[in-house]
Amino acid sequence: MKLIATSTTDETSISTQAGAISVGISSCLLGNEVRYNGGHSHSKLCTRLLAEHFNFRSFCPEVATGLGVPRPTLRLVGDPNAPRLVFSNDQQQEVTERFQQAVTPVMDSLAQLDGYILMKNSPSCGLERVKVYQANGHPHPQRSMGLFTQTLKARYPDLPVEEEGRLNDDRLRENFILRVYAHHHFRVLVDGNLSLGRLMAFHRDYKYVLMAHSQTEYRSLGRLLAEAEPGQIATLRDQYHQRFMQAIAKPASRRNHCNVLLHIFGYLKRSVQQQARRQILTLIERYRDGEVNLATPLAMLEHYVNLHGSDYIRGQRYLKPYPAQLGLANRL
Repeated sequence: MKLIATSTTDETSISTQAGAISVGISSCLLGNEVRYNGGHSHSKLCTRLLAEHFNFRSFCPEVATGLGVPRPTLRLVGDPNAPRLVFSNDQQQEVTERFQQAVTPVMDSLAQLDGYILMKNSPSCGLERVKVYQANGHPHPQRSMGLFTQTLKARYPDLPVEEEGRLNDDRLRENFILRVYAHHHFRVLVDGNLSLGRLMAFHRDYKYVLMAHSQTEYRSLGRLLAEAEPGQIATLRDQYHQRFMQAIAKPASRRNHCNVLLHIFGYLKRSVQQQARRQILTLIERYRDGEVNLATPLAMLEHYVNLHGSDYIRGQRYLKPYPAQLGLANRL
């Protein structure tokens, strides 16, 4: 698939692809020559795999600030909890206020995003471990986030955000994409027509996704919905969404996946033949022991769920949390 070139002078630009989910991305990762040296940091993972499923919306905050291409490098200095942005070759030239004036108005236009992929180590876009320099020229022991990322996370604290480099880790990539799709489903299915019934339906369909990450939080969120007071739907929505996204923020363990697979198997044990039951249990055990990937028992379970399962179990997002073409469960 060919990416549509995007303008580096606009505050935001859209790379339109066949797919409903919009994800923000640091412009240099799409191959746009917007880095300080006039180069880019083209990510083949993003443009060849993820672009088949996401509409990427690219943005370079440094270009939006009007700093030009090429330009002197920038660095964070001062207090890691409130760093300032300056030029590396002339730290008297602070651009913090100018940067924020360019970035802040963009935030409103990002409300329809379901995720964001950032350039690592960048003083503007880095997600974590960004160096903050002290007056003596040495990096502070405490690291920070880039200024754009700080603004993004302050405005959209539950938005799935990840650095491109970390997406080369199979488990981190799967978890990020799971969160992007969950965020999208919530925004479309719940926020599209907010009601207690919609929240409960979402919780029902994401039961086993939640259980794979935290059984405790699954039960706790269920109680939150059951004890909801009339007329508090907006507050309830915010509480549920924040806690749900936090619960799935880290990859699920193999042990928890096995527990979920066995729960789903429980819906089938009376409807499938004994030989098939043994095969399913054997595959779950082999997955537990690391002999096969998650896709192997999952595919067999999904087959029998489609044949014999109820509407309830067939509707579980755990069985298909994202497009199978991504091949993510093959690597878990």
